[in-house]
Amino acid sequence: MTTGSLFVDLRRVALMERSIRATRRKSTNSVAGVREDEARWRELRGVLDGGRGWLGEAAGALYPDVPRVAGTALLCRDGWVPDVPVPLAGVRLEWEARAVPPAVVDPPDGLPSGYRTYADAMAALAPPRVFENRPAYRLLAAAPPVLRLGPARYFDGVNVGEAVAHELAACEGGGLPLRDRIGDPCDLSRRAALPAITTVTLTASGSYVLHWRDPAKVAHAGGLHQVMPVGVFQPLGGEPPDMWECMVREYAEELLGMDEHYGEGFVQAEWPFHREMTAARDGGRVRPYFLGLGVDPLTFALDLLTAVVIDDDVFRDLFGGLVAVNAEGEVSLAPFDGTVPQPVQPAGAAALALAWRHRRTLLPALSSR
Repeated sequence: MTTGSLFVDLRRVALMERSIRATRRKSTNSVAGVREDEARWRELRGVLDGGRGWLGEAAGALYPDVPRVAGTALLCRDGWVPDVPVPLAGVRLEWEARAVPPAVVDPPDGLPSGYRTYADAMAALAPPRVFENRPAYRLLAAAPPVLRLGPARYFDGVNVGEAVAHELAACEGGGLPLRDRIGDPCDLSRRAALPAITTVTLTASGSYVLHWRDPAKVAHAGGLHQVMPVGVFQPLGGEPPDMWECMVREYAEELLGMDEHYGEGFVQAEWPFHREMTAARDGGRVRPYFLGLGVDPLTFALDLLTAVVIDDDVFRDLFGGLVAVNAEGEVSLAPFDGTVPQPVQPAGAAALALAWRHRRTLLPALSSR
């Protein structure tokens, strides 16, 4: 894929240029102790954080021939979205401890002088509230219901994904060399593709948990709506990958505001909240499903899409203390009626669209009304 073939929509490029110039006029480079190239980088980071919605649309237009998930902006490959929801227990995770490194690692494109990676620049010039290089998983191959994973670190994804989005925010009709080097966003060998688990949480009576991601608190997808919970698929220690365990932790952190630092000697299987969630799952009152996976065209973030249906009384028991504001933004309940809030992260739109497509399977009682 060449830069020339990417920029086929000149009107969209012109819109990008006007929006960037307008944002620049509102900002200043006279920041004490910050070099001009650092101020310029931070200014463009502000353009990115303030324009992820329209920048995502522009990025999506660069891949007209790539399949989409359920008609949304989320990119995918044939076979990545099953025809029917897969019970989460039916997803098989394989492990490859020594995977071949990806083709593009820690690109220096667009960084101020003296910074080796995008994460280095973020930490110094635009740090979100939580920004730690924790262990994570890299998705090596996907043939649902089988996913093959290998080891990675959180900044492996930031250094490519945020850099490629920043490059688009900085573009004034010229080339996109980093995006060109990466090529096909769905080629998992080109970059470290760190999956997040994006879950649309449905109550049996027909509502879902909605999140607005505060750009001052998050490193990714600030200013956009999203379903909940969502979190990078990562271990606490050296345990094998387990989607359910990761999802339970995200439920505690995002819906109840619990601390994500669990401390020494933590055993998740003995944690009361985990035991309650798992008992409800085993009793059929919490029903988790895998819906598919896809790639965000702006940041190349990769999301494993899931749905969890929770009986109303169980939801009240587990999440009666649902927070209105958490460490990443604002939380609310919204009606599950086929509509999608705007602006929305592509993975959230895809999870909602797939859940609505499969509503007769996920919520048969509601669908029969």
